[in-house]
Amino acid sequence: MEQHSEPQHNQGGAAAHRRQGDWGAPTPTAPDLVPFPGKDFFTGLPPTESPIILNMGLRLVDEDCGAPYGFSGPGPRWNEKHRKAYSLWQQALGFIGADADGIPGRTSWDRLRVPSPSPEEWGSD
Repeated sequence: MEQHSEPQHNQGGAAAHRRQGDWGAPTPTAPDLVPFPGKDFFTGLPPTESPIILNMGLRLVDEDCGAPYGFSGPGPRWNEKHRKAYSLWQQALGFIGADADGIPGRTSWDRLRVPSPSPEEWGSD
């Protein structure tokens, strides 16, 4: 599983055509990003509901990996649509097989650059 480890890479695909600075709109600086929350954040039961999941989904849409969300777009609860969208992201980065299973790993998470939720998104003032 992806780094979990992320060792398997495919040399073709979208990742082969992207340069380091070619990720679209300006992205937040490191203190404004969500650090990798760990595999259990995405695999525990009941499914996690968090503004972090919503922000991750919005970033996946920004990276053209949002097709699994369909018309409704991403929501704050981890589900199969998020897993499928995240798998597309992993594949875009060149991961294959078990390393593109849709469960975030540290390498792909860090590359996605998920912005930290605001206090309002956490439900506090």
